[in-house]
Amino acid sequence: MGARYSRRIDLLPATVITGAVTVTGASIPVPEGLLYLSAQATFAYGSGGTTCKAFIQTSVDNGATWRDIACLAFTTASAKKTSAVSAFIALAAAVAVSDGALADDTIVNGLIGDLFRAKVITTGTYAGGTTIQVSAVAQP
Repeated sequence: MGARYSRRIDLLPATVITGAVTVTGASIPVPEGLLYLSAQATFAYGSGGTTCKAFIQTSVDNGATWRDIACLAFTTASAKKTSAVSAFIALAAAVAVSDGALADDTIVNGLIGDLFRAKVITTGTYAGGTTIQVSAVAQP
């Protein structure tokens, strides 16, 4: 692989949230040699709404099945949240697959597949220009 790299990845560009929605970003191939993934969600609150959860997901079967590896949860206030996962921490045996169901503000270390994406699930009716953006930095 040679030179060190650090690459910013837009998992979900700034997206206006209206109503209860589920939005997924594009599937992004995992860079060769990836050991850590740092992710940040930026939630800009307008009005209304109940919950907004940004899930960082990976796939180990080329996108056939998605698994949550981080959940960044928001409610009714603007905020930025950051989390990171590592390939070098042992994964507990037989971790159940969760797609949009990981507990708020938690991570699953040790699981980095061949693809990444962001999935955002909201409840309630957000308005007033409420937005969510999710980005990540891939590190060797």
